[in-house]
Amino acid sequence: MTPVPYLRTPDESFNTIPDFPYRPQYLTHNGLRIAYIDEHNATSAADEPDVFLCLHGQPTWSYLYRKMIPVLLNHTTRTSLGPRRVVCPDLLGFGRSDKPRREEDYTFHFHRNMLLHVIRKLDLRNITLVVQDWGGLLGLTLPTEEPSRFKRLLVMNTTIAAGAKPTEGFVAWKAYNNSQPDMDIGRLIGRGTPHLSKEEIAAYNAPYPSVEYKSGVRRFPNLVMVDAKMDGADESRRSLDFFKTNSQFGANDIFMACGMADPVLGPQVMAGLAKVWRNGCLWTEIGPAGHFVQEWGDIVAQRAIEAFENDGKAEGVVRKSTMTAAPKL
Repeated sequence: MTPVPYLRTPDESFNTIPDFPYRPQYLTHNGLRIAYIDEHNATSAADEPDVFLCLHGQPTWSYLYRKMIPVLLNHTTRTSLGPRRVVCPDLLGFGRSDKPRREEDYTFHFHRNMLLHVIRKLDLRNITLVVQDWGGLLGLTLPTEEPSRFKRLLVMNTTIAAGAKPTEGFVAWKAYNNSQPDMDIGRLIGRGTPHLSKEEIAAYNAPYPSVEYKSGVRRFPNLVMVDAKMDGADESRRSLDFFKTNSQFGANDIFMACGMADPVLGPQVMAGLAKVWRNGCLWTEIGPAGHFVQEWGDIVAQRAIEAFENDGKAEGVVRKSTMTAAPKL
């Protein structure tokens, strides 16, 4: 295989990241270094812990999950806390992972294969798949490949893109992204999450010292499968069929958290996705949250854990039944 030319963000760029004390670990895939966070709670010495596999989207990195990680590891409504593990990889092109220089190297299968490599190399099982944005476009196609590894889904503002006509919100976002080759990522995220500090905004910019590091940021919106012939559309259609017809996931196994202020993947798109699951799902709304729902992630994670542990019953959580309709983007 021809080597992929890449850049690697200097480690010192991450020296002052606030509220993210987790030490990165690394895997290699096709000559590229993948960074990931792998955290365990105090009881996780037991075999087969519950694994929360957290997948970010564009233009973020695993830092986005900093408010969810401690809750996923340690919050419980039970008298004893079971073993848990949280794994958060940085997609290639993002965070601490290597960043291919050429935009054409970023494809749906390039990233999907990388995620399958992480799952298999770490031998992850009992997975609760936690996704948002591109984390969902990619991640929600993974259970069809390795169904026995997956236990539950925690789904934030995302969709399964199988070639449907895009919404006006997505068309506007794509046009904006394409007009900003050196996008100020921290400023973009801060617009929808005004409670962020200057240090937190800087943390979102940290992986990208210059415009040359942003090939993945520029490329991702153009990869979204808005045509049935695009790379990844077939896998997405198979995933839609899987979720509509397969009973692996019950209603209490799928938790959807919708950031209601998201103009791109907000209530309309998430309501469409909620109709896909054969057995229905659990649903909660985060009223002030925009696209980057994880910035309200402590609330989301707490509600999800409580619902998973109590047969779907948790404050602010309702059950939605299925009506088998394909989601729109």
